Amino acid sequence: MIRAVLFSAAVALAVSTSAFGQIAGTLRPVPTLKSAATVNSDLVRIGDLVDNAGAVAMIPIFRSPDIGTTGVVPVSQVLDAIRVHDVLLVDTRSLAEIEVTRAGTTIAGKDIEARIARVFAGRQGLGEEKNLVVTLDREIRPIRLDTDMVAELAISRAIYDRRAGRFDVTFEVARARTTFRFTGSLIEMAEVVVLTRPLPRGETVRSRDVVVERRPKSDVGTDALETPDPVVGLAARQALPAGRIVRQADFIKPDLVKRDEPVTLVFEAPGLTLTTRGKAMDTGAEGDVVNVLNLQSKRTIQGHVSGPGRITVSSSGSRVIAPAVAAISDPVRAE
Repeated sequence: MIRAVLFSAAVALAVSTSAFGQIAGTLRPVPTLKSAATVNSDLVRIGDLVDNAGAVAMIPIFRSPDIGTTGVVPVSQVLDAIRVHDVLLVDTRSLAEIEVTRAGTTIAGKDIEARIARVFAGRQGLGEEKNLVVTLDREIRPIRLDTDMVAELAISRAIYDRRAGRFDVTFEVARARTTFRFTGSLIEMAEVVVLTRPLPRGETVRSRDVVVERRPKSDVGTDALETPDPVVGLAARQALPAGRIVRQADFIKPDLVKRDEPVTLVFEAPGLTLTTRGKAMDTGAEGDVVNVLNLQSKRTIQGHVSGPGRITVSSSGSRVIAPAVAAISDPVRAE
């Protein structure tokens, strides 16, 4: 490691730039200290700190700082280290220290989770990566790797217990002989419709009563709805709690007509519509066929529920509609 301390420069092995000009003449370029250097490995070489180092440029002389960190080395230490390799005349540029940065890439916990999800996506019955939620057993420190080693970070072992929802994964950087092991849970999620509030039995679902959420797929089942449209406007078959996953079977068409309640009785035939007052003898949703008492004729007839408090008796022929028309002694409206 390079210690971030300062020592007095060793001037015995260095000369000024003007002196180099007098001595070197037309000889090779003068070795010159850099004020700062960035390295990509765990070793600092002469060429990292000295320009024009020549044949000795690749010789290592110090350990690098930790990946992603910066340290300083006193010029006196640099001169001592390169002197043994016959680098004697160096332009120090009047520097007291050289700043050295260890380049690298930091891989955070979220990236590790994403890599694990990517490994198991589409395997052992699991779905797409975007639907897999990985939770590590413990908070991890970010992994720091030399930039040229990031691509080498690979899975060497991957085990998943689908029943328990548990994984055991080992990453490896072969060149660095480094491994990283992670354990945790992996759950596949699915988008489903859930209730935002409790619904009493028979209450109609409004758009604000439902929302799409992600839930564990194992809790969803095959009949859960992915969009709210199919149930908006329907009525709860039974009392339903808030947060319940919405299933089509939990809802029915809302009752538009209730037994013993007054209704508008509508007789329809081609070119003719008559309305009168009636009383529903049955409860029914839209489209249901119910019995209704014509309050004018006191006769019970059948019709289908066509709207809130509205029952329609229709016919395509005058022979069918005629008896009904005759039965209306005092119609409310004729069209």
